[in-house]
Amino acid sequence: MLRTGVDPERGNHLGFLPLDEIEHRRRTSPLGEVLPTLHESLRSVTETGCHLVVVTDADGRVLWRAGSPAVRRSADRLELVEGAAWAEEVAGTNGIGTALVTRRPVQVHSTEHYVRALHQLTCAAAPLHDPRDGRLLGAVDVTCPAATTHPATLALVSAVARVAEGELRLRHWESVERLRSAAAPVLARLDGQAVAVDRDGWTAAITGLPPMDRVALPDSPMAGETWLPSLGQCVLEPLPGGWLVRVGPAPKRETAAPSRVTLDLTCARSWTVTVSGPSGSWSQRLSPRHAELLFALAVHRCGRSAAQLAADLFGDATREVTVRAELSRLRRNLAGVLAHRPYRFADEVAVGLLRPDDPVDLLPFSSAPVVRAARGAVRPDGGPLA
Repeated sequence: MLRTGVDPERGNHLGFLPLDEIEHRRRTSPLGEVLPTLHESLRSVTETGCHLVVVTDADGRVLWRAGSPAVRRSADRLELVEGAAWAEEVAGTNGIGTALVTRRPVQVHSTEHYVRALHQLTCAAAPLHDPRDGRLLGAVDVTCPAATTHPATLALVSAVARVAEGELRLRHWESVERLRSAAAPVLARLDGQAVAVDRDGWTAAITGLPPMDRVALPDSPMAGETWLPSLGQCVLEPLPGGWLVRVGPAPKRETAAPSRVTLDLTCARSWTVTVSGPSGSWSQRLSPRHAELLFALAVHRCGRSAAQLAADLFGDATREVTVRAELSRLRRNLAGVLAHRPYRFADEVAVGLLRPDDPVDLLPFSSAPVVRAARGAVRPDGGPLA
């Protein structure tokens, strides 16, 4: 916190979002779909009269809050209001900001807050992820006076976050079923290989191809020709709620091999991989685990065995099964980029690795030994720095 310049007396106030921006973020956030579930699940907490429930976006901006009038007035004095920023770089160590960085449920009690004005509070927060792609959506937080903290609050908030993510998952599969109904007659009339996917690449229907769960699409897909790492040269055509992906002929795919991969880890809460080749470039967001894996492979260009990667990620070389499963998922999307025996980036692919300016900011959620070593927290052999 000292390094980022947070004022320990009052934090770094960034001002409040205007009302139209708050409304825009509410409308576009998937969390709006599960807000009734969050409020209903935490009703027993808000009815006690001393707890405030807060839902933020991935930037730590408060989008919704609920509590008694007296609790909301107290929160107003601490700027815990709609549109305020509660990321760590603004409010220091706190339930919301720290949960967004660590991507784990966390409770910050009293003087564990970095900003002294918050020492009177206890905050229990859990991150909320999009089950479709693992993207961080925001956090749900319960804040109360430190003197009235209940030991089960963190467990409750964690359970409510899992319920909300489960509802998002159910809504997603319902939308995939609707797309399947719309795409089935289209695929029935086609010759060759094609797959109907939703906007996030999840498969609704398929013809002429082996079964697959998901097709990795560019972050901003457009109708027309494109190159996909898992399928090669393709043509995208819009469908209601998704895309029809028509796979081009094999010779055309073979001339579109990737030539460069860029792993961008410069942001604190969002990481991407970009694949470039003769047909253009393609980018996709990475989950935390896949960001760690690709970082380990980028550091060790000569390749790593499953046991070595398990040691890199978990400090436990016996967790080979977990590593193989994650790499299998990665290779479905990056078939032309990743090789195996040993696991590595393909020899003909140039690899670029973009890191934060300050090594301490590298994948801040991660406790993987390979990442900690890169931050300078430990020596490459795993021992602590002198």
